Amino acid sequence: MPLRFTTAGESHGPALVSILEGVPAGLTLLAAHVNADLARRQQGYGRGRRMQIERDEVEFLSGVRAGETLGSPVAMLIRNRDWKNWQEIMDPAPRDEDAAGERKRAVHRPRPGHADLSGLLKYDRDDARDILERASARETTARVAAGAIARRLLSECGVTVASHLVHLGGIDAQRPADMPADINAAADASPLRTLDAEAEQRMIALIDVAKREGNTLGGVCEVVVDGLPVGLGSHVSWDRRLDGRLGQAMLSIPAVKGVEIGIGFEAARRTGAEVHDEITMAPGQTRSGNVRRKTNRAGGLEGGMTSGEPLIVRVAMKPISTLMRPLGTIDTKTGVAAEAVAERSDVTAVPAMGVIAEAMAALVMADAMIEKFGGDSMNELRRNLDAYLTHIASRLG
Repeated sequence: MPLRFTTAGESHGPALVSILEGVPAGLTLLAAHVNADLARRQQGYGRGRRMQIERDEVEFLSGVRAGETLGSPVAMLIRNRDWKNWQEIMDPAPRDEDAAGERKRAVHRPRPGHADLSGLLKYDRDDARDILERASARETTARVAAGAIARRLLSECGVTVASHLVHLGGIDAQRPADMPADINAAADASPLRTLDAEAEQRMIALIDVAKREGNTLGGVCEVVVDGLPVGLGSHVSWDRRLDGRLGQAMLSIPAVKGVEIGIGFEAARRTGAEVHDEITMAPGQTRSGNVRRKTNRAGGLEGGMTSGEPLIVRVAMKPISTLMRPLGTIDTKTGVAAEAVAERSDVTAVPAMGVIAEAMAALVMADAMIEKFGGDSMNELRRNLDAYLTHIASRLG
């Protein structure tokens, strides 16, 4: 069956829930595997006070026993420590003030760029808090939990998933000519998860200026998935093409507005000779069928399928829509011009977005692995993968 996940919970509710279905039995899985990625998501220079409150940790509710998956849905709970400060506001049960008027911290001044206004009108609500609590990027905590399990599955198949920041607020970070063997170890050592120390200092100074001005900054992260075998995905139907599946996954991340695979938009500005990757023999490079591309401008995908080269995806995040010096809006109760509500927020969350993008990439690629190699258990999946690699290695060279 396909790998499927869903999440539930509000930003200031009691907890977030993540349910991942389709994980084969026999995958070694500990809370520490998930907690490591949850902690990485909370890091990054420019984050707000919420990250000082929360210490995200997962509780397995089902699907795991004695440190291994069972083949049944994996349900996870991540408690919100901030709930104790919001119980009166977010209580699911009716309260006396509901009949008298409305609860504290009702939102009638929607933020430009946020889901506040469109959601309020679509769902016929009077208080935009009913929208923003779910639209909040806090929901991505549950995605990262599901993605951590997908990462574990991929690692058992020799695949790694990493990311690093390549742009922030108008400042580019240079991609190293020789990427580190462990990209995440190098990126996580940086407060901005970038591999360019010189650009990092200019970015930090820019964040400090934006914070003083009550402003926010966006940026771009690059996700690198290495070790994928050739032939995941398919060209035969639109919804099986991996580039489309990756695009949907990345664009579903709050505040993400753009996705590039390989050189992306730059390919439209070059000739075919400057875009397409020449092919040459590469004996012993079994995951790509004993061939390789001299370059990787395609970013590891051709015709909706993996080529065996590293998958390169760049993800662009707009500035966060909550400004401490708010933009103009209207009061939805009166129609009068007003300043937008100023909820607690970050100056930038681009470094964290990279970790979230890793999770979404891991979920898409783990689903593609299960789709291609099947199996109710990890042993069966690995046997199928090994047989496939043996076969494609015999085809050429």
